[in-house]
Amino acid sequence: MSLDDCVVYDPHRPGGGLTPRQLQDARMILWRGHCSVHGRFTVQNVTDVRARIPGVNVLVHPECTHEVVTAADHVGSTEHIIRMLDAAAPGSAWALGTELNLVRRLAAAHPDKQVAFLDKTVCYCSTMNRIDLPHLVWSLESLAAGTVRNVITVDADTAHWARVALDQMLALPGI
Repeated sequence: MSLDDCVVYDPHRPGGGLTPRQLQDARMILWRGHCSVHGRFTVQNVTDVRARIPGVNVLVHPECTHEVVTAADHVGSTEHIIRMLDAAAPGSAWALGTELNLVRRLAAAHPDKQVAFLDKTVCYCSTMNRIDLPHLVWSLESLAAGTVRNVITVDADTAHWARVALDQMLALPGI
């Protein structure tokens, strides 16, 4: 699929900032948004890590910018990143463009491989770090006591289309 097959839907603009024809003709509709961690990675990071680590394989998450994804050797979901490291040859070198906690866990799980964070600057995902063991325990204990915490409600139309999107995503074959 090429970039010409894609359109970017901006939820802050009427109609997503697109014409009905653009939406109809698109093979892929991308949501305008970003992840603060994945958005930090640059092509310069890729260039720098290649200079620092001879023979490094650059593996990034698809939430990185298009330029970084294009500059990388491999791109894939979190599950794909984990599988690639599991299958990688001992002694191989990897620079991962994804959340730092995952990179550290993979480095610890694969001491026979060189696993590095793509960016020299340490940047944790503050949103993901809000999901911690004490809050999980609090949520589970609340559920066991019959209290549902942090309920998110949406209108029926939004719920329907969210379910359709999730069902389609989950039906995709593993990457």
